Amino acid sequence: MDRIDLFRIFARVVECASFTRAADTLGMPRSSVSAAVIDLEARVGARLLHRTTRKVSPTQDGAAFYERCLRLIADVEDAENLFRQTSVGPTGTLRIDVPGRIGRLVIAPALPDFLARHPQLDIELRVTDRTVNLVEESVDCVLRVGPLGDSGLIARKIGDLPLINVASPGYLARHGTPGAPADLGEHLAVNYASPSTGRVEDWEWIEDGEMRTRAMRSRVTVNSAEAYIACCLAGLGLIQIPAYDVKSHLETDELVEVMPNYQAEPMPMALLYPHRQHLSRRLHVFADWLEMLLKREIL
Repeated sequence: MDRIDLFRIFARVVECASFTRAADTLGMPRSSVSAAVIDLEARVGARLLHRTTRKVSPTQDGAAFYERCLRLIADVEDAENLFRQTSVGPTGTLRIDVPGRIGRLVIAPALPDFLARHPQLDIELRVTDRTVNLVEESVDCVLRVGPLGDSGLIARKIGDLPLINVASPGYLARHGTPGAPADLGEHLAVNYASPSTGRVEDWEWIEDGEMRTRAMRSRVTVNSAEAYIACCLAGLGLIQIPAYDVKSHLETDELVEVMPNYQAEPMPMALLYPHRQHLSRRLHVFADWLEMLLKREIL
């Protein structure tokens, strides 16, 4: 087997933390994947992986070798594409993960244009609102909205997503229209619980240049953006939502903006990927396209 193929197989085993999952993603027998790693360990003269019945993880030498493998794989791919970039462009499959409504409302409708520009590039679009582990789930990049933790990933900031306060006309007819945060004590909200942590988000607003929060009374709590908007449309309470998410409902008067002078702080949006120095041409092309798309459509 070619040495670069051994590198690719080893890298995929590290990323999947499993010989079986790596074999499935590579379309190879598990025995061939295991044999390739054994061959590679013999060539480099070091144990690269810890193997247990439940999980595979890199040794200290394996972690260092994985970083080097990624650089070598990227260099080889760049070299292979050096003389055909102008005529063929980026090739291969790009695995991306995006929030549900951004994926459905913004990215999916625009993908035909992107794919027409890059006919040798395929997209595996994963749509979810949960936190994704890029390495374990073999994802090339993920679009995240909200504050970022210290994940060790490289973050490319796209922009800040504006939020607005909305309610249904039916709700406002029954409860009145709040004009300021002082009125919120007389109102209900649809509470939103994080799909990852279960934490219920407080109501937020900027006043006198400072972020302020309060817990809201609520009859219903949801953990998805779709349910959040649906409950608001049903008249169950106020919500705070990215403006693009409810644009069509505002245009048809199904929802009404309230307290426009007391909005929450915009949410940062960033594209995350594991290694700046290993940014493949296909990921670079997609990231540039996605940034332009999001700035045009929702920022």
